[in-house]
Amino acid sequence: MTPKTRAWLLILLISALCGFTLWGVIWYRSRAISPAAMLKRLPTDDAVVLYIDFSRLRAGGILQLLSASKVGEDPEYQSFVHQTDFDYKQDLDAAMVAFAPKGKYMLLKGRFDWKNLIDYVHNSEGKCNNSFCKLLGSSPEKRISFFPLQTNLMAMAVSEDDVAALRMNTVDSRADAEIPNAPIWLSIPPSVVRSGQSLPPGTQMFARSLERAQAVTLAVVPEGDAFAVKLKVRCASAADATALAADLSKTTGMLRAMIDRERQKANPADLSGFLTSGAFRSEGAQVSGYWPIARALIENLLGGS
Repeated sequence: MTPKTRAWLLILLISALCGFTLWGVIWYRSRAISPAAMLKRLPTDDAVVLYIDFSRLRAGGILQLLSASKVGEDPEYQSFVHQTDFDYKQDLDAAMVAFAPKGKYMLLKGRFDWKNLIDYVHNSEGKCNNSFCKLLGSSPEKRISFFPLQTNLMAMAVSEDDVAALRMNTVDSRADAEIPNAPIWLSIPPSVVRSGQSLPPGTQMFARSLERAQAVTLAVVPEGDAFAVKLKVRCASAADATALAADLSKTTGMLRAMIDRERQKANPADLSGFLTSGAFRSEGAQVSGYWPIARALIENLLGGS
């Protein structure tokens, strides 16, 4: 083999390696990431985790109910949409948010114009270093940071730490968690259940029954033209699960009796109708619960009523 041939082979080999590397980067930045993989990037210790599959809700026509929402009327949000050409109602496909003690951590899947986002940060007196951006929020303790994990996946944090989003660069080594197959689900840690912090009125009495739970998950699932909420609780033992199911059933009965004593009727369009419709059972060390959701309740919640 002549020196000239060897030189051409070397050039071809280097070109092939560069092309393969470029293809690998493009594949990595565009590949789908599962909810279980997203969860392994979030700080979940003592954190409430919320997942919303906007693409499924959009396909079901649920997001149309947001037309009357106060979010769409907020001047700051309208300014953000105008400057970045991003509107979650049409551009956001999924969101997973961890409400942790030291901030909110978000993984957002959708279609982003990264150049517009960087321009928005600069116009808001923020800073971007390559693709990592940070800016002040509505108060000094709310510092926003974000960067693209993939072309269609944003890591964002709101925290006192102005580089908190970098926390999501790390993947936890634990095994994949069991993720509900639902367009909306909520994971509540035992610490939050025991404290009762930020729970809606009328739900605290149910929270007291869950104080011995090891893990609590609520999932909103489609059922025909409507939805239902399913509860899954993991307990330490079958005896604890049996006692918990009995407590939840008793609490539901007490709530119905309270409404009857007031000579009122549970309203399907608010929490009274929702909470009094619950049914519970135990199986081994797990407890399951079920509440049907009236469409009127969804309209009130998503419409901002």
